Order: sequence, then structure tokens, then C-alpha cells
Amino acid sequence: MILVCFGTRPEYIKIKPLLEEMRGQVPYETLFTGQHIDLLKDVAFDHKLRIYDKGNRLDSIFSSVLNKIDFSKYSGVMVQGDTASACAMAISAYNQGCKVIHLEAGMRTYDKLEPFPEETYRQCISRMADIHFTPSEIETKHLLEEKVSGKVHEVGNTVLDNLRDIPVSYNNTVIVTMHRRENHHNMREWFLMIENLAERNPELEFVIPLHPNPNVRKHKNIFKKVKVVKPFDYEEMVRRISTCKFLISDSGGIQEEASFLGKMVLVCRKNTERLALIDKNLILCETPEKLSVSFNKLLRNGYKFTEKSPYDKGNTCKLVTEHLKEDLNYDLE
Repeated sequence: MILVCFGTRPEYIKIKPLLEEMRGQVPYETLFTGQHIDLLKDVAFDHKLRIYDKGNRLDSIFSSVLNKIDFSKYSGVMVQGDTASACAMAISAYNQGCKVIHLEAGMRTYDKLEPFPEETYRQCISRMADIHFTPSEIETKHLLEEKVSGKVHEVGNTVLDNLRDIPVSYNNTVIVTMHRRENHHNMREWFLMIENLAERNPELEFVIPLHPNPNVRKHKNIFKKVKVVKPFDYEEMVRRISTCKFLISDSGGIQEEASFLGKMVLVCRKNTERLALIDKNLILCETPEKLSVSFNKLLRNGYKFTEKSPYDKGNTCKLVTEHLKEDLNYDLE
């Protein structure tokens, strides 16, 4: 039996279709770390940890996870991505000699501050993992060059299995999402530029589902032409991506979903770990001024992405399940 761990909504979104595929084929239990406490009301799980100190969320997640779980009955512990929950669970399992299974492995910027703290977390997990599931050729190359231990399987991205029946169209909406920690210091400048773009392009409807982080919300009064709405749930966000013209975002997951749904993304960051999408559906905009230039070029040169996503390997969840059965010697037939 394996223990599948998650603590945040993005992790659960990517793990959920895999759990459905694994059912009846690979025995598992689930553990919720409590990192995003709002998940409690609509997600089922077998085990839950308590976050003891809510003052410093990152420190408290590690202190609440380490040495709190007996892994002796599990043949492996699966973690997803690069969150504090994923890193803490991987360290705890590694310390007890339990195999670590890393979903969405090998993503890199090689800059420990961009993004912080995710880049360091995912590199740490890679050193401990026994089974690595990578989303594309680039991530596989990273791990092979780093000479990681264990098996590396290139399987695509599980989140795309959520999207295979979603119809795609293009309206006049530009979806905006901004929240990343590394943008907090100049969020005001980003918002001023986005408001300026909305003023200059009245034929487009700019919509921002405003993130609840106080460092984001304190600038909301900048927007007059941009429509500010409450955060979308996952299903509504997918619907909005599938029907918009294109996106402005600093989110990581949106880059992947947009690549599958044929949408360009103006990425408001200095770099991205989704290197397979550069020169595909991503345009990096390191500053608000570069966002303005790239926005105008996108309108002039075309906004539709028509290539196949490099993260689309068919049925990722099925591939992961088959590898788990082989690597962990599961045969329930």
C-alpha cells in the first residue's frame, strides 16, 4: 500500500484523477497535511495532520509533519510537485527508509529564489525520491543530468486528464491571475500596467479573480476598467480558460492547462519552471513594461496556440498506475 499525500488545492487537483485511476489497481491511503485548511470542507481523505503553529505556515508544516507518521506499513509515499507539504512528507518518509514517489518531478529554474521556496523544495525531493514521474523530455533531461537515484518515467502531466472533454473557443475576455510571493513587492506596478492595458483596449474584457492574500488584495482599488471578481473554483476556472482569448498570469498550473486548451499566457515572472512551454504558449514578461510590449505583439501576431501540449502523453494517470504496479510489484488481478 502507498500513502498519497497532499496539502494544497493545486496538489489535490492533480492527484485526484490519478486516485480514480489507481482505485482497484494500486492499494493506497490518502493523507491531508492541512496546509490549505479550506480543503477540509470538500475533500475526503483517510488521515489528517494538524498544523500546530499558524503564525509561520512554512515552519509549522514541517514541524507538524516530521516524525508524526509511522510509514512502516507503506511500500511508498507519493508527493506531488514542490510544496512545503510535499517536501516535509518526503523528508519524513526518507528518514524512515520508506520509498519516495515524486509526481511532476524534474521541474527547474535553478534559481533558489525564483520561485521561493518551491525551487529548493523540489530539488530536495529529487535527491530523496526513488521513483520520479516527469511531465516532459526537458524534466527527464534535468534529472538524468543531475544523476538522481531511482527510476525516471516520462508520463506527462496528470492535470491534463481532467481536461480531455473540454470544448475550446475564443471570446474577448482576458483572464488575469496574480498571487506569487516573488511579485508581492511590486504587485502595485503590475496592477497599474494591467489597468492601463484595459484602458487602452476597451474592446477586451479584463477579469481578475482576486487572490485572498492580503499582499494582493490591498491593491484592488487600482482597478477601474478591470473587472474584479471572487476567486473561481477549479471547474469555473477551467471553463474560463477554455473560452477566453488569452491570459495574463504568474501562476504555474495555469500555464499547463492553457497549453492543452490552446491559450497563450503572458507570464508575469522572471522565469518559469515550465521550460517545455517556452516558445510554445508562454511569453515571459519579466517586468510590467515587457508585459505591455508582449501584449501588443500578441494582439498583432495572433493569440491562438494550435500545437499539441508537450505535457500531453495520452493518458498520464494510466501510465503512472502501470509504472507503479511494475515498480512496486503490485498485481491485484
